[in-house]
Amino acid sequence: MDPLYDVAVVGYGPTGLTAASLLGRLGHRVVVCERWPGLYGLPRLTHIDDETARTVQAAGDVDEALRDSSLCQYLWLNGKGETLVRIPADPRGPMGYPDHISMYQPDVESAIDKRLRGYGTVDVRQGWAVTGLDQDVEAVTLRLRGWNSDGACADGPHDEVRARYVIAADGSRSGIRELLGVERQDLGFNEPWVNIDTEWLRPQPPEFAYGTQYCDPARGHMTINIGTTRQRFEFALLPGETREEMTSPETAWRLLREYHDLGPGDVRITRQLVYGFEARIATRWRTGRVFLTGDAAHTMPPYLGQGACSGLRDATNLAWKLHLVLGGRASDALLDTYESERRPHVTAITHAAIGLGKVANTHDVEAAAARDAAFFAGKVPPPPPFPSLTHGVLRQGTDAPVGTLTPQGRIRLADGRTGRFDDLTGYGFALVAAENPATALGPERLARLERLGCAVVALDTVDDLDGRHREYLQLLGAVAYLARPDFVLFGTATDRTDLAALVDDLDAALSGTVGAAV
Repeated sequence: MDPLYDVAVVGYGPTGLTAASLLGRLGHRVVVCERWPGLYGLPRLTHIDDETARTVQAAGDVDEALRDSSLCQYLWLNGKGETLVRIPADPRGPMGYPDHISMYQPDVESAIDKRLRGYGTVDVRQGWAVTGLDQDVEAVTLRLRGWNSDGACADGPHDEVRARYVIAADGSRSGIRELLGVERQDLGFNEPWVNIDTEWLRPQPPEFAYGTQYCDPARGHMTINIGTTRQRFEFALLPGETREEMTSPETAWRLLREYHDLGPGDVRITRQLVYGFEARIATRWRTGRVFLTGDAAHTMPPYLGQGACSGLRDATNLAWKLHLVLGGRASDALLDTYESERRPHVTAITHAAIGLGKVANTHDVEAAAARDAAFFAGKVPPPPPFPSLTHGVLRQGTDAPVGTLTPQGRIRLADGRTGRFDDLTGYGFALVAAENPATALGPERLARLERLGCAVVALDTVDDLDGRHREYLQLLGAVAYLARPDFVLFGTATDRTDLAALVDDLDAALSGTVGAAV
């Protein structure tokens, strides 16, 4: 058996890639166990938001990852082609990226894979399936078998790896979840759709350069751009239609011609399969030293484009907490805040996605007409605000919007280096102050922040090129704010005295959560 790893990551999709890269960046010994012998190479997800793009920035070369990406606004139309909802895309989202991005998943995965292989601390084992696990008070042992397209090879090679913690990022059919005996709550949304991915053989027509959801009771369908050279088409299955029928090339061309007047001279089909759109959440996300993340922990309908985004939020939330625990700067109990913070957040998003899914999957003609009338009359309430964290590692007892996301702009340091804020300050906590906080904090608190890996940025010593960080401080009515590594606002300081208390409260929050001060 190999020496003890800090973390084993099972599954090498976007969530597993991100978790492995962030932990590798922080210097931890990570082993990845993935049954497929290579990266998937095809797009399952097509949309990310600006928060997710910022996470990709932390995990890989974001410019390489988004080299074939574009804005992605959304239109929701009824069966007559009338607009029910228009969701615009802001090219300048608060994280430094558009707030709705259409991208090509293999580019994102390749960029993160390339980055993490350069750390020298991440052992990627592709072509190995996890067939069993045992855990004790110190670590988890994973039993591995060589794997091919027929499944785990009973008489093939086998191995074991041992790690202090395990992150299960092995998808909605998670083998780790099954081994742990964890059930899932079914939230009652189950709709089969056929997915047809294509590449354009001619320049992408303007009417396809965004996402359109057709809420037609005769057959719901949609199309979305995948960057600028590819297109996805999806169609709801009607009663009596079989998986075999809907995955035949003849069916694909019939649907593309009937609904979009497209044929073999316009696009090339690269992928065709039936998906079951579902909403299910695991009843527990932690079992001892094993954590469920991404689709292993939660699945949702695709109508908000938040499935993969939620998985990457899991990865970055868990990575910084594991880093503190593995480094001896917090106790294991800090890891309990992973589920307590993430579960309410993703549950709210899932219910919002279900609500949109019901709009898209209204099959009754009279119900669809009533739905349309409600939209046209302005009687449909707007979607709820995007959820924030409400408890966990947050400063309590203030009016500041703790648990919301902090922005990212471009800055220029005193030495002349210019770039995105995170690229110049690193992956970790960040204390951003209007003026140099050294006197207010004193050497002991500064040393505590340094041990925590917290960047201290005084805006009077850097050029805030976009004005984004100064504007944010003004919006908060604060002299400083403290951001967590997952971009979440821990708390703010209203004056120099409160600045010292802010740092003390971070210690207290961690101490109260984990039982030992950082």
